[in-house]
Amino acid sequence: MLRQHGIRRRMAATTPLILAVLLLAFVIAVSLTHDRALARMAAETLIRVTLVVGFWIFVGNSGVVSFGHAAFACLGAYVSAWTTLKPAMKATLLPGLPDWLAAAEWPVAAAAVAGGGVAALVALATGAAILRLSGIAASIATFAFLAMVNTIWSNWTPMTGGTSSVVGLERYVTPWAALAWAVVALAVAAAYGASASGLALRATREDEVAAAASGIDRYRHRLLAYTLSAFFCGVGGALTGHFIGVINPDSFYLSLTFLMLAMLVVGGIGSLSGAVAGVMALSLAVELLVRMEKGVTLGVTTFALPPGSQEIIIAVAMILVLIFRPAGLLAGREIMLPARWVGGRADRTTDPTS
Repeated sequence: MLRQHGIRRRMAATTPLILAVLLLAFVIAVSLTHDRALARMAAETLIRVTLVVGFWIFVGNSGVVSFGHAAFACLGAYVSAWTTLKPAMKATLLPGLPDWLAAAEWPVAAAAVAGGGVAALVALATGAAILRLSGIAASIATFAFLAMVNTIWSNWTPMTGGTSSVVGLERYVTPWAALAWAVVALAVAAAYGASASGLALRATREDEVAAAASGIDRYRHRLLAYTLSAFFCGVGGALTGHFIGVINPDSFYLSLTFLMLAMLVVGGIGSLSGAVAGVMALSLAVELLVRMEKGVTLGVTTFALPPGSQEIIIAVAMILVLIFRPAGLLAGREIMLPARWVGGRADRTTDPTS
């Protein structure tokens, strides 16, 4: 127990720092290329880090697979649009907004926080019912929640524009802005994972009966993780809207759900480092394949993959990972500094592996 406590303490202190440094190096490397396409890829990748890390806070700690977190991204994106669009634009695209919201013109950072806050409040309300279920029943309930949000947003035309796209969002998300939010998400996720609530929730994931016998309130810890997870997915949705400049309900539906799940599974659902590794691996692979579809010149020969090859190759790669590395690329391990580098003598006594 002492050894595990030492490892958890070290993970909370060093894992987000190491991951943040690696992401910073990634952004610097991309910036030095002066390639606008790479800069867009970097910003999109870091937005996905915020989304997937938020997703991991609940799924990775509870072991319950959620299909509803894309709905929180949808809520965050639309709250940000409601509060940042120019009043004249809202009058045209969203005529059903109440007067106080139609006149609002907030700073984009405050709107992102508001989007995350609304997503967290909705998660608290819906999770109070959904999280009384367990296993596949809870997963199906989260999928029903996703479908419900998509249906409402697609038909609530005065408030959301329906299936039409809401345009005109300020495109302020650069790699640096996305990096800042990704680092915040990493720090909070690591702190929660090492907290008493995070450890209790992971105990229920490993053995529900033993955890209940030890007096752990599974429902309360799940609800806390679900709410915190929804906040960062809501922020990720707001960042997505201000990265693309256009949103519609289908942007936050099945494709985003399965992309987030695929990234988490490929990297390893059991660790925060795995969540980041999965995002980076799939994002870089997609970028490489897209460029290869456009054609790569080698000497006098131009080599190009057939259109649509990226989806097939990524799907095959995921199948291979699931067959040969079912625990993910990092197999549930965290990236952290050796025990002898932090904590001094006291840490060495709690972690014999040092």
